[in-house]
Amino acid sequence: MMKLFLYLLFHKTGKIQAFWPVSFLPITKRKKFILSVNLFILVTMAMFGQEEKDIPVMNFTQFEKYLHQNNDTTYVVNFWATWCIPCRKELPAFQKAHEKYLNQKVRILLISLDMPTQKETSLIPFLAKNNITAKVILLDDPASNVWIDKVDPSWSGSVPATLIYNSGFREFFEQEFDEASINSIIEKTIKQNQL
Repeated sequence: MMKLFLYLLFHKTGKIQAFWPVSFLPITKRKKFILSVNLFILVTMAMFGQEEKDIPVMNFTQFEKYLHQNNDTTYVVNFWATWCIPCRKELPAFQKAHEKYLNQKVRILLISLDMPTQKETSLIPFLAKNNITAKVILLDDPASNVWIDKVDPSWSGSVPATLIYNSGFREFFEQEFDEASINSIIEKTIKQNQL
C-alpha cells in the first residue's frame, strides 16, 4: 500500500503530482495535505504492524528469553515455516488471535524456521500477502537437536508447534490450530492467571 501511495505521489518525475480530490488545492496546501496523509499512513501502519517488516534474525541463545517471560502476560509462541502447508493454513488463526487480544495481556510470537536466505524472497512476501501483523522472529540456529528440548522435551521437532504459557500455565502443542481452539486455550490461560 505504501509503495503504491508513494508511486502515485512521486510518479517518475520525483515531484509531487496532483491527484483528485486535492487537485483543487493550491500547491503549498496540496504539499502539506499530502505530507499529512503520508504521516497518517505511516503512523497507522506502525500502530497495526503494517510497516515494512523488519524481521529480526536470531540464534537460539538470543531468542530463548521469549520462552521464559515471568510476568502476567500470556505468550503464544508458534513455530512455523512458509514451506509447511499446515503452518500456512493455521497462521490466519494466530493473526486473528493477535488482533482479538491486542489490547489485553496476550502476545502472539510467530517464530519462522525458514532459512535466512528465504527472508526476502519467501517470508516477507508471504507475511505481506496474508496481512500478518503479529511479531515475527526468524530463528536461525542449525543446532536444532540442542535447542528443541529447551523449548519442550516432548517436541519431536516437527512443525507446526506452539508453546503457550504465562506465570501459572505452560503447555506445549505439536499440532495444527484453528481459530476456536487457539482462542479457547488463550481464554483458559487468562482465567487461570487471574486466580
